[in-house]
Amino acid sequence: MSARKKHVPQRTCIACRQVKEKRDLVRVVRTPDKTVKIDATGKAAGRGAYMCRNRTCWETALQRGALARALKTEISREDLAALQTFAANLAGVKE
Repeated sequence: MSARKKHVPQRTCIACRQVKEKRDLVRVVRTPDKTVKIDATGKAAGRGAYMCRNRTCWETALQRGALARALKTEISREDLAALQTFAANLAGVKE
């Protein structure tokens, strides 16, 4: 009997367009009540988008509006500030 390889879900970073394993990316979700937040569990209800764990991708996505486009919503100032704070705590180099 041959051992089957376990399926590893992959997602694409909305900023750099690199395909990586889902667990290596951060999910941002637009919740049903239209707020945008980090989804630490990866299972929150709502439309999600994925980004690398590096500051460069986050800054690119927030400045160019890629995150808002991916989530099909406008991001409020409060949510944007929270996302920028999260991004500021990430490493600045690409993985």
